This record gives sequence, C-alpha cells and structure tokens, in this order.
Amino acid sequence: MPPAPSPGRGGDNRGRRSDRSGYQLIHRLAIDPAPYFRINHSGTRAHGVSHHPQGSHFEGGDTVRVRRSGSVLLAGVLLLATATPALAAPTDPLADFHQQQPSWSPCKAGSPTECASITVPLDYANPGGNRIRVAISRHKATDQAHRRGILLLNPGGPGGSGLGLADRLAKQQVAGVYDLVGFDPRGIGKSTKLQCTEVTGGPQVKNPTRPDDADLPTYTAWAQQQEHACQEAGGGLRPYINTNNTARDMDIIRAVLGEPKLNYLGYSYGTQLGATYGTLFPSRLDRNVLDSAMDPNKTWHEQDVDSVEAIGQNVNDWAAWVAARNNTFHLGTDAKQVKAGVEEIATALRTKPVAKLKDLAELDSSVGLYTRFRQGWAPLAKDLKAALDEVHGTGTADLSVAAGIARKRTLEKTVDGAYNTVLCEWDWPDERTSYRKMKQYRDTMPYGDAVGFMAPTPCAFRSFTRLETALPAKRDYPVGIVVQAEGDTQTAYPNGVAMAHTLGDNLISVRNEGVHGHYGSNTCVTALVDDYLINGVLPGSHTVCDPQQGPADIPPDTQRSAVAADIASLATTAQQIDAQLAESPAK
Repeated sequence: MPPAPSPGRGGDNRGRRSDRSGYQLIHRLAIDPAPYFRINHSGTRAHGVSHHPQGSHFEGGDTVRVRRSGSVLLAGVLLLATATPALAAPTDPLADFHQQQPSWSPCKAGSPTECASITVPLDYANPGGNRIRVAISRHKATDQAHRRGILLLNPGGPGGSGLGLADRLAKQQVAGVYDLVGFDPRGIGKSTKLQCTEVTGGPQVKNPTRPDDADLPTYTAWAQQQEHACQEAGGGLRPYINTNNTARDMDIIRAVLGEPKLNYLGYSYGTQLGATYGTLFPSRLDRNVLDSAMDPNKTWHEQDVDSVEAIGQNVNDWAAWVAARNNTFHLGTDAKQVKAGVEEIATALRTKPVAKLKDLAELDSSVGLYTRFRQGWAPLAKDLKAALDEVHGTGTADLSVAAGIARKRTLEKTVDGAYNTVLCEWDWPDERTSYRKMKQYRDTMPYGDAVGFMAPTPCAFRSFTRLETALPAKRDYPVGIVVQAEGDTQTAYPNGVAMAHTLGDNLISVRNEGVHGHYGSNTCVTALVDDYLINGVLPGSHTVCDPQQGPADIPPDTQRSAVAADIASLATTAQQIDAQLAESPAK
C-alpha cells in the first residue's frame, strides 16, 4: 500500500507568504482586486512591467485597446491601498471584462456543448492595455433543478487544450449538476496563441537514451536554438504566459458566467494551476479535485528527478514480479538477473539488429513505457525473453510494433510555445549540472526518457524577463481531493502526497498503477470523486483504490505448479495502451 501523508498534514508553514501587509486593505475591498496585480511588500506595483505599443498584434486574433480610464483606476486602487484607507472602494478596473456577454454557438454541428471566446487583459498590472482572447466551452447541466454551478476543467500540460474536456466528460455523473466548462489557456489552441518555430528534429544523436559524452553539447545547442526560435516568434507575449495570469483568466471566466464561486477539476499541471487559483482567490473556490498532482514546493526540474526515480522504481517492481514467476518467463529468479537479460539485449543492439528493433532507444523506451502500465508487464517479459533467445541464436522475435509506439510516446515531443514559456517560471540547472545527471542515469537507469528528463532545457537559457514566478500554495478554501497513482512517471507519487500535505487535502492513492489521470477512467476514483463533487461527501483522509487494470493474473511460482499462461502479445497490449493514452483527459 502506498504510504499515507505524513502526520500533521497541512499544519506546517511551507508555501505560505511571509508578508501579506501590502494586500491587507485591498482584500477588504468589495471587488478584491489584489490577485490581479503584482504587488510588492510595500504595497506598490512591482517594477519591470513592460507595455506594448498601441495596435500591436499576436497570432490568434487582434489585441484591442480598452479605455485609458482603466489605467487610472488601477493607479487609484494602488494609491488607496497605501494612502487612503478610509475612502470607499473604487470602481472595479476589470468591470469591462467581467461584464462581457459571450456569443455562444455549438462547438461542432449537433453538439450540445457550446463554444465562445472572451477577452482578458494581456497584462493584469495594466488592464487598460492590450487584450487577448481566451476560448471557452460549456456543457450545461442536464439536471437544472439540482444545478450547483460550474465545474471548470483543465487537462494540464502546460500547453494542453481544455476546450474539448467539457464534451469528453459530459457522460460522467457530474454533468447532471454542473455546467462543465473547458478552456484553452492563454497562448494555446483557439485562444491567442504563442507559437514557437520548431528547431527541426530535436537533438540529433545516435542513441538518445544512452548518448555518448561527446553528444551532450548537442542537447545544449538544441535548447539554445529552441529558446531563440521561441523568443523570435512570440517574445512580446511570453512574459505574460504564466500560471498566475492563467489563474486570473479563470476568475474572469467565473465572473463572465455569473458565478460567485467556481468548482475545479484539474489534471497534471492543471493541479498546479488549481492550487494557484485557490491561493489567489480563496473566497471564490469551492469543491476542488487535483488529479495526478504536482508538488507545489519543488521546482519543475526537481519533479523531473522524481519522475526519473519513478521510472526506475517501475522497472525494479516489474523485474521483481517477473522473477517471482520464472517458471513462466525464464528470465531469472531475482530482479537483478531479469535486468541483466535486458542489458544483454542492449549490448547486442550496439552491433546488430535484435527483434526488429532499430536501436537502443527503442528498447529503452519500450522498457520504460511498458513497465509503467501494469497490463504491459507480462507481454513485455514474454517478448524480451524471445528477444534474448534471438541474441543467443535459439529463436526470433519482433518487437517493432510495440517499440514504435513506445518511441512515439516516450521520445518524440512536439515543441509548444506555451509549454516552453510556462516552464521558465522555475529555475533550471546549467548545462554542466545537466550533463552530470544525464551521465548518471545513462549509466544506471537509461529506460524511458530518463536521460532526456535531465537534458538542458530552453529555460536554462531564458531570453525574456519573467514578471512573476510560481506562487507558494496555500489553502484558505474548502478541503478538496488529491488523486495520485503509485507508478505515475509524469507526476511521481511523492509529488501528489506533497500536494495533499501542503494543502491539507484528502488523498486517494491508486496502488500498483502507472496511469496519469484517473477521474473518468478508474471506477473506484470516479465514484469517490463524484460523491464529493455532487454530494459534498469527502473520502477519508487517505483512501486506497485498486488499479483499473493490473498485471496479468499469473500466480508466483511459490503458489502453483503449472507453468502455462495465456499472455497477450506485446504488440496488442501496446496498441491498447496507445489508445488509452490518446483518450486520457490528462496531458
């Protein structure tokens, strides 16, 4: 069973602002404008805010100037916050945005889900300046008599389009009592888009999962080129594409839809976004679910290290499971022997093709992916034994289909401008530190994309001035739920435990599972979350769910004498996993 969160959950002071003095009066104002503006501890607006000239444009639609009175109102708000506490609350500087009337139309012909777009400030410190567009979708509650508001949805990423989530989750029970609301965050999809020019092909190295020392500078060159290309394509927009501004956009969505509060379901990076919204707007967040969560106390790079460790743990767990069933798989009686067999195949691949694998990267990505998904454990062991027999000259094997899927899902990444920009909210190690970690995992645990996780990133060479960084998480709103799988490699299990601990939320663990994103796919998780979102019934402080699909039901050698087992082919299992990933709401 996964460990429970440590005692005293939510009782420490990590993630809390040490000084909120500059906010105190503003938070007493009826319009509560403080979360929209960058304020330093003296109560004045932070320096370094840039403004675009009138008439500038971004891809995805023209930006529009609003009345200059907005700037005056902002100045007035800040002046009141520091000098005139006895005066009445000023006019809401975001009133123009809050009072929008979206023009709804079906997202696609015959669909009950409607789409529209709204405008939001490019820069919340200058709401009278340029506007950008945010695309939203809505599937109205089917039981209007019991409707309890909106459920805002985000799939993660960053860079994931959420416009289709309302339609995707419309068959869930929550669609009865909530308007399901999706959106494309700023910089993404049908919202004003930040589009980076891709540096073709990524780093060109012979063995990307096990690069030679001489190949490592290639990763730095690629990261620098990608950062330059992103800055060239969207440099004027990049300082404003960040988690805090997206959370502020969420609050405008809430206001435009006429709701005093929003309810929230976020997956993956969407958990960071949800926690940020709650930190900025605690009085406006009601029921909330963070599925496959990030650790709000760590940098993105530190969580990448956790992901690499999770890949290694999955490989070790798989090897131990296979070794306990040696009468079936014949790969060794302990985990060390099983992994030695994998490395024997890797050694052979350096000099000749094996099992129709093109290279080491196909082997390593296959081991990383199919040890994460437990239904892949038995087929992977079966096919690796066939590959090992081929190395020994006693058989043939074909891992090409499964390996192609694994390479696509593990190593082939689409460059996304919003992703590369949002990640720059965190600090990143320099290239020499990255090289040390790349060599460490190359030599000890090269499976999946472990080495790629440690490679230099474009954000290590950030070429724009970031106006804000990720906020410490704090909960002054109702207790919610964090869901986390034991074998998730996109957000590792300890990350979710840390999120639950920091916020004082209740934790649902999914044991022996590598899936990322569980609401809507795991029946145990879905039932618990539905009961909370619909009826307000929280599960216990730590509840454990079984996986939706665990390893094949093959008893260990100590529990049976028969050795025959009906094991699906790895190719078939790989195609099922590929389809499962395509349907997952979590990105």
